[in-house]
Amino acid sequence: MSRRLLRGLGALLLASLLAGAAFALPATSGAGVVAATTPSAAKAPPVPLLWKVSGRDGATLYLLGSFHLLHPDDYPVAPEVDAAFARASRVVFELPAEQVQSPALGEQMLQAATRTDGSTLRDDLSAEQWAALQAYATRQGLPLAALSGYKPWFVGLTVSLTEMSRQGLDPSLGLDQHFMRAAQAAGKPTSGLETASEQIALLDGMTLQEQQQMLAEALDDARDGNRQSSELHAAWRSGDARRMWSEMALEMRRDYPALYKNINVARNDRWVPKLVQFLQPGQGTTLVVVGTLHLLGEDGVVEKLRAKGYVVERVCEACRKVD
Repeated sequence: MSRRLLRGLGALLLASLLAGAAFALPATSGAGVVAATTPSAAKAPPVPLLWKVSGRDGATLYLLGSFHLLHPDDYPVAPEVDAAFARASRVVFELPAEQVQSPALGEQMLQAATRTDGSTLRDDLSAEQWAALQAYATRQGLPLAALSGYKPWFVGLTVSLTEMSRQGLDPSLGLDQHFMRAAQAAGKPTSGLETASEQIALLDGMTLQEQQQMLAEALDDARDGNRQSSELHAAWRSGDARRMWSEMALEMRRDYPALYKNINVARNDRWVPKLVQFLQPGQGTTLVVVGTLHLLGEDGVVEKLRAKGYVVERVCEACRKVD
């Protein structure tokens, strides 16, 4: 599994779980501590990964590609995004807002991640992988004993969240959380395309080899100064849909077709019929906020809706420069 694959997997497809679990990971892990950041200068808003889908009799669907952990200076959002939210009568996310914001999400995750067969984390790792984890834990002051009772996928996510937090990437500032709060403040109804249990099952259903590789690449990226996660965030911020598809999603599809199908294609296929319902007469305008990779390429929701005959267009002033 390449570093780009891990970043695409951990930060875009599954990071809604990270956002929900950020405040539920073991307190000794350091994963819930976000470094304080103060923007040094005002930045232009991120170039939006936003598409408009036109349905029947005026029904409209806006699809917004999210990054689930963001910096304070990733706000405000672009005017086009604010306008889409203002027009929307409802907002739809990967998970229902009440599940993301509930302590039960972290409890569910911990329950799934906890080893119950008497084995330890070390039993699942090679001598080299264990040594790499020991070295990381020593550098960061993490109590390795506290993590030994968990499965490799959970430890990999813990490392990833710890490192993203050290970069000032905060799950509470993720685009999903931003619009969950905005919708609640505006009194707009919200819903989810799937449940937390379904997303956790995807993580817990990874093979041992995939879990080992996920942890190994998280440690590699930390040792490399988190270059790949920084590059992924930069690609999202610049609205570079082409790079995110060609350098991340296609690599995953090529090297890990079964995993790619499970966490991306199959979920997109389940979501599309639900999204089509919002394009029927009388539905008005709906804003959908999901991980960006779900929207990209021939396997993405954008092309799947276009193949059904809907008119889909990207919405942003700067898109011509990056798309």
